[in-house]
Amino acid sequence: MTNIFLEKNGEPFTAFGTSHVIALIIYLLGIVIFLSFSKKIFNHATIYKTIRWSLFSLLVLSEVSYQTYTALNGIWSLGEHMFLHLCGVAGITGAIALIYHNKKLIQITFFIGLIPSFLALVTPELPYDFPHYRYLKFFIHHITISWTSVFLVVSSHVTITFQSFLKTYGYLLIYAALIGFLVNPLLDSNYLYLSHTPTASTPLDLLGSGVWYYVNLCILAFVVFLAQYLVYRAVTRDKK
Repeated sequence: MTNIFLEKNGEPFTAFGTSHVIALIIYLLGIVIFLSFSKKIFNHATIYKTIRWSLFSLLVLSEVSYQTYTALNGIWSLGEHMFLHLCGVAGITGAIALIYHNKKLIQITFFIGLIPSFLALVTPELPYDFPHYRYLKFFIHHITISWTSVFLVVSSHVTITFQSFLKTYGYLLIYAALIGFLVNPLLDSNYLYLSHTPTASTPLDLLGSGVWYYVNLCILAFVVFLAQYLVYRAVTRDKK
């Protein structure tokens, strides 16, 4: 079992193979549970605290273990292993929100954590399959990010508003500009996939190249955020 922690060992990951499908099923079951039993979770203190701190622990342990893993294997670098991708940022905002229940952080985490982590789960950029550490970390971390995004909203009194949608989109544009114009050129990195598309086949491959890639990326982010807001409104309206 110790071999799963070595970078040179592991079976190649197979997209939509058995281990991938199982991970997606686990993810979807968690989302269904949170949405179906939100009131019971919120009203049962023990269950609520157990889920809350379990999600927090998984977020922290995933990031800490990954940083440790890359350092021990001699592959850590500023250009590839900082938590500057959208899911990495969502993991941090989600962990802090789980502690402090900050309204703005809950809203931000909902928008940047739910769909981006889901898309990552569907199209993983992953070298090794189960039971390698890289597989376990990737799926546990991204599933937890998405679950946290939903849990923070359904188990609190925070409302997702049209204004919070626009503000979060504005924050994202500012953050993307800093990454695209400052961080990526300085570190020769590809954070937020602003330098080029992921090596795995993803919807980003359909966005074109050059200036149109960035224009379409902005449009895609806007559409995704708007869709999340509209779905949230539809779901909460049905529950009233």
